[in-house]
Amino acid sequence: MKLLRYIFFYCLIFCVIDLHAQELLTPEEAIATALQNNYEIRLSRNDSIISAIDYSYANAAFLPRLNGNGGVILNNNNQKQKLADGSDRKANGIKSTNLNASIALNWVLFDGFKMFATRDKLKEYLLLGDLIIKNQIIDIVAQVIDTYYNIVRQKQQLKAVEEQMTLNRERLKLAEIKLEVGLGIKPDVLQAKLDLNAQIATQLNQQTLIAQLKIALNRLMAVDKGVDYEVLDSIPIDTTLTLDRIKTNIADSSPALLLTKKNIDIADLTLRERRAERLPTVSFNSAYNFSQTNNNTVINSFSPLYNLNKGFNYGLTATIPIFNNFTARRNIRVAQADIDFRRLTLESQLSQINTNIENTFRTYQLQRQELSLEETNIGLAKENVFIAYERYKQGVTTFIELREAQKSLEDAYNRLIAARYNTKVAEIELLRLRGDLVRKL
Repeated sequence: MKLLRYIFFYCLIFCVIDLHAQELLTPEEAIATALQNNYEIRLSRNDSIISAIDYSYANAAFLPRLNGNGGVILNNNNQKQKLADGSDRKANGIKSTNLNASIALNWVLFDGFKMFATRDKLKEYLLLGDLIIKNQIIDIVAQVIDTYYNIVRQKQQLKAVEEQMTLNRERLKLAEIKLEVGLGIKPDVLQAKLDLNAQIATQLNQQTLIAQLKIALNRLMAVDKGVDYEVLDSIPIDTTLTLDRIKTNIADSSPALLLTKKNIDIADLTLRERRAERLPTVSFNSAYNFSQTNNNTVINSFSPLYNLNKGFNYGLTATIPIFNNFTARRNIRVAQADIDFRRLTLESQLSQINTNIENTFRTYQLQRQELSLEETNIGLAKENVFIAYERYKQGVTTFIELREAQKSLEDAYNRLIAARYNTKVAEIELLRLRGDLVRKL
């Protein structure tokens, strides 16, 4: 019977704990939510949709233009004529009705191949939109991962602070006991209380910082989750990255370089359009016209009471540019200068990205080495605190020595957590520069 009560009691406790457990948010879930909701990504998608709509009508430049016109004019005139034979004619209130309609077709048959360049340019804009979205996604993913693991870092820092608080409470108890039995001094008790209060203040600051970072992560995900959710306890590190792997074919994988290359392709097509403006334009023109006039009365016997004109015409028109204030030449030179500028920008970006990769990789290597060293140091610092604590209980060591041992453990925790986070930041930046961040996930 007692066994059943214990089982019931523990089941009840576990149910309560589960009901109040915080929701765990994984990095993958945070990234997926950001990719679905982030405002910057949604705006980039809208721009890409506009480019896709434009490209869907790219072949319209090869089609003719057909326009229809129609109208009716009602006249009520007063007329007076003096003829060559000396006679005068005059009438008031002469009414007439004029109906006209036409359908005109204009089809550009040749424009120096400008229409082909325009079609290809719209296609390049569509591809540019895709690259812009990819670049935006990579930047947002990098921000999400950075913010997420910054929360994990501060969470680890909070645990380290709480561990220090536990040690400080034990140190305070020992100092109070020693003071009661006459083996200690009051300054040791006061210092232990000051250290504990300082750790409590640090704990409050850490909790506030974690809440602020969660709000920042919510903004990146474009959700209102509040701050009542949990993150992972550890920061995974990819130790397989090499400099050769990151720099291999960087010009074909870096989002920034791909964007610049695509803008060069668009600038080349713009130059083709400007050069086409120097060539003749040949158009096919055709129209069907209808015109009907009804006059109620006329004052001249040779004027018709009813007049009807209708018919079909067609022909070719050639427009040959001869002189246009050097506009075409100026546009061609501007387009060529734009291409040269973008190519120079590409070379500068490639040099800058290679420099950033080398510097970031050195940071990545350094932080990995520091991480390995600090993982060893943390074990030594913990052992040192344990020994100092036992010696202090036995009265072999002093309060100051125990406090210094705790300070060394606190510093070791800070360096270890910082090294782990900085290694992750360098890893994220390397993958972002190469454009493998989304593919890696």
